[in-house]
Amino acid sequence: MKAVMLMFDSLNRHMLPPYGGDWVHAPNFKRLATRTATFNRSYVCSMPCMPARRDLHTGRPNFLHRSWGPLEPFDDSMPEMLKRAGVFTHLSTDHQHYFEDGGCTYHPRYNTWDFSRGQEGDPWIGQVRDPAQPDTAFGPAVTRGLHRQDAVNRPFTDRPETFPMNLTFKNGLEFIHRNRDADRWFVQIETFDPHEPFVSLAEHKNPYAAHYAAYDGPPADWPPYREVRESRDAVEHTRHDYAALVTACDAKLGELLDTFDALNLWEDTMLIVWTDHGFLLGEHNNWAKCWTHFYEEIAHTPFFIWDPRHPAAAGQRRDALVQPSIDLAPTLLRFFGLEPAPDMLGHDLGPVIARDTPVREHAIFGIFGGHVNITDGRHVYMRGPASTPSPIFEYTLMPTHMRDLFSVAELSSGVELSPPLPFTKGCPVLKIPSSRHLSAPTLLFDLAADPGQLRPLADPALEAALTRALAAELRRVSAPPEQFTRLGLPS
Repeated sequence: MKAVMLMFDSLNRHMLPPYGGDWVHAPNFKRLATRTATFNRSYVCSMPCMPARRDLHTGRPNFLHRSWGPLEPFDDSMPEMLKRAGVFTHLSTDHQHYFEDGGCTYHPRYNTWDFSRGQEGDPWIGQVRDPAQPDTAFGPAVTRGLHRQDAVNRPFTDRPETFPMNLTFKNGLEFIHRNRDADRWFVQIETFDPHEPFVSLAEHKNPYAAHYAAYDGPPADWPPYREVRESRDAVEHTRHDYAALVTACDAKLGELLDTFDALNLWEDTMLIVWTDHGFLLGEHNNWAKCWTHFYEEIAHTPFFIWDPRHPAAAGQRRDALVQPSIDLAPTLLRFFGLEPAPDMLGHDLGPVIARDTPVREHAIFGIFGGHVNITDGRHVYMRGPASTPSPIFEYTLMPTHMRDLFSVAELSSGVELSPPLPFTKGCPVLKIPSSRHLSAPTLLFDLAADPGQLRPLADPALEAALTRALAAELRRVSAPPEQFTRLGLPS
């Protein structure tokens, strides 16, 4: 048995033909849905990028104990468990966060890995002289940090043979062809696209030629994390730049499907296609994610699985509530005949694929220091923290942020050594005070009556029921007591 996982970053469900998207050119996603089980109720868990990948490795939510950070010494890693059991694991990626301080312990868990350079300000091409940058629809050109480095990198990634996603797929497909006759391997082909900046090649913009011919405004391919202040034309241009990048993703997906056909991998190879989260492209008058509520455009994700053990599921829809980021670890381990680690809280999706058997009543999701959300698949309850911040702590043995280490100041004031948590395997951990506090109103939605989440409900009985369910889920995942306090929940 073999498995191929294709992972996109920031792929919006509502843009894709299998989920009703009718204007984005993505025929291979439509083709994919004819060969797989397509999940109707797939939700995120820990947000954003690396927290979702820690979920993927460990099969449990981590956003209640830790912000963005590496795998911890006590974490169970699904790829490493496969590796130790004799399943060869390979990661092919252009996702630069794996090679920063806050992600540096993930890629060594695989037997082998490769990295294609150049995405979103990847510190790659060394150039002292400032690059020329135009002003954009979002304001003057940013001449520092990621934006500056991205401008330096772009001339080195602007051809089909140097486009980072193309290289990632090339490497991943070469792994498949090289090992086509071998057994017991898992390859994770993971591209940073269609994450911002929404940069694609001319060939990917061709389906939207009429828009590009008509637009005469400034570039708008890198929206900021804030409310929308731009013109309607600029918003539409950003949406088309995103759509062109989805079309690029679709073309590479087509190459993977062609490989499955040519090598007849459908006989013995699981295929998983998913994303860590979506992205707001002006919906709810917002850009991006993580600073505002996790609306459906962010939290409700596309998800497809082909399982050769259940061929009748091809072309079928599945309504069971699932969370790929925590469910894929137990699913893949069981596929290869292994048992999930005791600390894994996700579910093996085999019964869902085969018979649409429910595996959970509720799913929780959120970001460290922000809302904690719960859904039953119909209702979404976004529980906000109190307006006055209450203490919150990072529990870790790996004190790193996204791109740097915790500062001496952070580690020299109020830090304690916490007793072991239920999932740290007897290891005490640092308990580090955090100032992170994202406050916004608590909201409740009925997705059946209001799929666009435009009319928040005022339903005290429903809110009380979901509040009880949320508290029960927090206890199930061993949330620290201060999370109950900050959310106003009974501990």
